[in-house]
Amino acid sequence: MHWEENTPAGETTVPDTVVDAVFSISCRALPVDHAYALSQAIQRALPWFANEAGAGLHIIHVAGSGNGWQRPDDPTALLQLSRRTKLALRIPKERISDAGDLIDQTLDVDGHALRVGKIALRPLSRITTLFSRTVVIANGNDEAAFLDAAAAELGTLGIQPRKMLCGLTTPIVTPARTLQARSLMIAGLTTGESMLLQQRGLGSERKLGCGLFLPHKDIDDLRRGQK
Repeated sequence: MHWEENTPAGETTVPDTVVDAVFSISCRALPVDHAYALSQAIQRALPWFANEAGAGLHIIHVAGSGNGWQRPDDPTALLQLSRRTKLALRIPKERISDAGDLIDQTLDVDGHALRVGKIALRPLSRITTLFSRTVVIANGNDEAAFLDAAAAELGTLGIQPRKMLCGLTTPIVTPARTLQARSLMIAGLTTGESMLLQQRGLGSERKLGCGLFLPHKDIDDLRRGQK
C-alpha cells in the first residue's frame, strides 16, 4: 500500500480526446480468462485496432453478487453472461466511426459466439478515484516493487500518486507467455490527472485489457474495510 494524506495540487485541463465505445452483445458464456481470445477476435474484425496506440479493450466482467456468487478461480471456467453485459473499447474519438464496423458482427471468442449489437459512447469520468482490474508492469510478483514501478511510471506522466492500493496477481494466458497482472486503485488525483490516466493507461498490454482505469468508490472505504 502506498499512502499519503497530502492535499492534491490545483486542477489541470486535459482535452477529452478518448472515449469508451460500449456495445450491447448477445453471448451466453465466455471463459474467465478470455482476454487473448477476445482481443484476437476484435483484431480480426477491426484490423486497425492492433496498431492503434490509443486503443484498448475492456475485458468482459459480470457482476459479483450479494447472492454468494464469486468469480471462478479456474481461468477455463465459464462466465455466464446476461443481456445487460456489454463489450467496451477505449478508443480515440477519431476511431468512433471505424469501431462501428463491429455492429452486427458475430465474433468467435475461443469457440463462443459473441454477437455485437448497437453502440453507445461513454465519456471519461471526472471522478478522482480510479481502478484497474489488471495492470502489467515490471516486478508484478512483488507488491512493494509493483507499487514502486507504478509510481515511477505515473511520475513520467506528471501524476503524483498519493494513495495506491493493489490486489493479488491474476494470470493472463497467451500463446507466447503467461502475464502476471495486479489490480490497482489510485485515489487523491486531481481531475486533470484522473482524465490523463484514463486516456493514457498504465503499464503494458492495453489490447489484453490491462492498464485501463475506470471510476471507483473512494479508496478510504476499502482501507477502512481492511482494519
